[in-house]
Amino acid sequence: MAKLSSQTVDAIKQTVDAACADRQTGIPGTTVVVVDREGKELFAHAAGTRGFVSKEPMTLDSIYWIASCTKMLVGIACMQLVEKGVLELDDVQGLEVLCPELRAVKVLEGDIDNGFKLVEKKRGITLRMLLNHTAGFGYTFFNEKLRDYGLPIGIDEFTGDMRDFVQPLVNQPGERWEYGTNIDWAGVALERATKMSLNDYMVQNIFEPLGLKNINMIPTKDMKEKLVYMNVRNPDGTLTFRDAHIMSRSLRIEKPEEIASYFNSGGAGCFAKPQEYCQILATLLNDGTSPSTGVKILQPSTINEMFTNQIPEFPNFGRVLIPAARAEYTNPIPELYPVPGNPPQGWGLTMMLSNGGATGRSKSTGFWAGLPNLWWWCDRENGVAGMVAAQIVPFGDPNVLNMWAKVESMVYEALKA
Repeated sequence: MAKLSSQTVDAIKQTVDAACADRQTGIPGTTVVVVDREGKELFAHAAGTRGFVSKEPMTLDSIYWIASCTKMLVGIACMQLVEKGVLELDDVQGLEVLCPELRAVKVLEGDIDNGFKLVEKKRGITLRMLLNHTAGFGYTFFNEKLRDYGLPIGIDEFTGDMRDFVQPLVNQPGERWEYGTNIDWAGVALERATKMSLNDYMVQNIFEPLGLKNINMIPTKDMKEKLVYMNVRNPDGTLTFRDAHIMSRSLRIEKPEEIASYFNSGGAGCFAKPQEYCQILATLLNDGTSPSTGVKILQPSTINEMFTNQIPEFPNFGRVLIPAARAEYTNPIPELYPVPGNPPQGWGLTMMLSNGGATGRSKSTGFWAGLPNLWWWCDRENGVAGMVAAQIVPFGDPNVLNMWAKVESMVYEALKA
């Protein structure tokens, strides 16, 4: 992999710094990291401050709640167990033995005006369905029907309480793609198969083998001291601070009994230092072997499967409006990752496959995001991956999206040159 020239690095830094320059309407602070398949950092820069209410500079050691960027990590963990024969991708009965809740779950129909009803599902759920989001689960902040069903108490997927994940399906299994708590249930299956917490399993089988000390579902004292503040983008474009962290329970855990009762969310539970997350991306670029430690965490054939389109029958799955069912968490999303010419969309095991794009990435690039506006991509064909991290809600922040597009485009322009 060619290095980025000093002129390109300076230009990207200027772009990132400029995105954080306006304290009222810009990005409070961000970290941007780009790596190659050898694990070398082509670019790493932190800009702005730890939060809207902070004057402390953001640093490369800052810790972010990475939210749904957790899903890819859980995909790696599950596929490790598939390689060992502990889990199977297409075994309904085996999954239901581990998770009898999936045998009993029903499908939600109706609406709040005319009444809800629960109907039987037509087929069983598989691990593959959970990892490719066709099992039928949704999220309350993206699905108005599910949000309303939980009233008057409400459902909150960020409480750290498993009761918030025992939800009905919003679609029949296998009949459409919908983003939801599917990978949380994959994490439950892993826990019951291994008799370990999801966090402990990932620490022992992913993070420690890769030499990573700052990725965890229950942040250490040192991690919490470097935690980035949560910020809010108001409808008029200005910023304010969020007076409580969305994942506050995990940040207050201190006693063993608190750890034992905390639901390890495979969909959104991890906190991380972006540089360390990017070492996992470098491992994917390097066909499952860490370029830093030499440890193999997955076979190349397994990586290939993760980056293979699992839902060719739904080529336009991301071209359906995703509503802002809970406006505090997300903006409406008219389309997931628009690509010129509208080629068929794809979804691998825990990640979207971009099929090209305006920035210059390859068609086989995997990528995804996290609720407080974090984005990662992993382009195995071109041997480059990266992460853009922020802590702003609601999701779909135009400032972060704009910065991400500029940064990624500049990286590809420089590498092609």
